[in-house]
Amino acid sequence: MITNKDYPYSFDESRCGSCGGNCCIGESGYIWINANEMQVLATHLCININELKDKYLFKVNEKYSIKEKFISNNNYACAFFDLDKKQCSIYTARPSQCRSFPFWEYFKNNIDELKKECPAIKSNK
Repeated sequence: MITNKDYPYSFDESRCGSCGGNCCIGESGYIWINANEMQVLATHLCININELKDKYLFKVNEKYSIKEKFISNNNYACAFFDLDKKQCSIYTARPSQCRSFPFWEYFKNNIDELKKECPAIKSNK
């Protein structure tokens, strides 16, 4: 069980994957990746940074986000989410935004929404 003293819930990593990747699929959004994470990911994929940017990233002002795949109306998946296996294809090289899920500031006040998305969440009551 993973806990964070600043959050009113815990994350049972043994249940990760039982939902089929809800944290990687859904409404379109940004999946931020910094320069160090880009280098790690490019190395993981055996490509150079320019190829990574061209194939998998897009620029938003001065930052980069991972592209998404369209699934259906208002439903997208991270470019690195394997829809057949229902898992992340870059898990060991995923960016910190992904690593920090579900301990995102937004969910502190939206626990019910988080519980609907992630079956691995347990309230700390």
